[in-house]
Amino acid sequence: MFSPFSLFVGWRYTRSARGNLFISFISLVSMLGLMLGVAALIVVLSVMNGFDRELKQRILGMVPHAVINGYDAPLTNWEPLRQQLLSSPEVEGVAPYTQAQGMLSASGRVQPVMVSGIAPELEATVSIAAQQMTQGDLADLASGEYKIVLGELLARFLGVQPGDKVNLVLPEASVSVAGVVPRMKRFTVSGIFSVGAELDANLAYIHMQDAARLKRMTAGSAEGLRIKFVDLFEAPWRVRELARELPTPVYTSDWTRTHGNLFQAIQLEKRMIGLLLFLIVFVAAFNIVSTLVMVVTDKRADIAILRTLGATPGTILRIFMIQGSLIGILGTLLGSTLGVTLALTVSDLVAWVERQFGIEFLSSDVYFISYLPSELQMGDLLTVVGVTLGISFFATIYPAWRASRTQPAEALRYE
Repeated sequence: MFSPFSLFVGWRYTRSARGNLFISFISLVSMLGLMLGVAALIVVLSVMNGFDRELKQRILGMVPHAVINGYDAPLTNWEPLRQQLLSSPEVEGVAPYTQAQGMLSASGRVQPVMVSGIAPELEATVSIAAQQMTQGDLADLASGEYKIVLGELLARFLGVQPGDKVNLVLPEASVSVAGVVPRMKRFTVSGIFSVGAELDANLAYIHMQDAARLKRMTAGSAEGLRIKFVDLFEAPWRVRELARELPTPVYTSDWTRTHGNLFQAIQLEKRMIGLLLFLIVFVAAFNIVSTLVMVVTDKRADIAILRTLGATPGTILRIFMIQGSLIGILGTLLGSTLGVTLALTVSDLVAWVERQFGIEFLSSDVYFISYLPSELQMGDLLTVVGVTLGISFFATIYPAWRASRTQPAEALRYE
């Protein structure tokens, strides 16, 4: 499409240091605008991808993809149901659970908590809790020993370590000779887990049989079954299909009801922030338009001379399209290089700044994770580069067309 002559002249115009310094400055600003816009887009999209990844791997790794609960009573014979669910190829793991809300107290401090009674030997099939243990082992939970595993933030707030005692108070009353008193049980801290998320502050694990005794359920029974699917996005409708095939009346729930709003918020923010940051690219593209318009005005005499030497309007069109495209290509390449570099190092960079200045950008008390994740995806990179190059190319068409319409006699009248 572009002849060597057009490419040569367009390249000379782009790199020439002579002429109008203001035009050169505007060209530099256009290139820097594209560079910063592309870099910002790549970094922000990578960070949003990182949050999305952490949500799937950490938050949704700790909470069940779906649960099946007994319709009007606990599941007293849950093992056959578990085996039936495992026979489905879409199901990766199934484990029983019993859940209770209560208050944990220690050293004069009280904290609300969601206590999950689990079967330690089966929990690894539906949760990453065993992999996130920083002290102790999830397998240490044993029936009748009343041990408890706490989240790191919860343990820190209560001021306890493995081996310390905590009191669990359930919002249910018991009648005794002393009157109506809340149901309370003393537990021994056997381990601490950390996922770097809000779950560290409000989740605890005990053995399922201990939870059944606390809730006065039949020995060996469970409130329901936690299910992990091969594809978590299929969980909402897969679990309903599986529930209809079970012989026991049950009701279902899935992760979209508990954490779906957080996932949707991240997806929406990624789209909106990407759209807003693309405005930087559009502004830089408009700078390319203004740059070429001023170049065309400044080079009217040169254009007229080229026309008199035999250059066609198409040749002139290609010369200025090449000049504008070179600005776009250079800005995009520099921005991509900067953006990829920052996207791959932003987590370490932010952590270094936090250590050096003693500040915390993402407090685990406020945000669902306490560090800045990043995941560079090739699809996002190619989209940003492709759209930016496309915008830069189309920004050159009108000024180049105006240059090709320049009449030699009119341009040289006052020369």
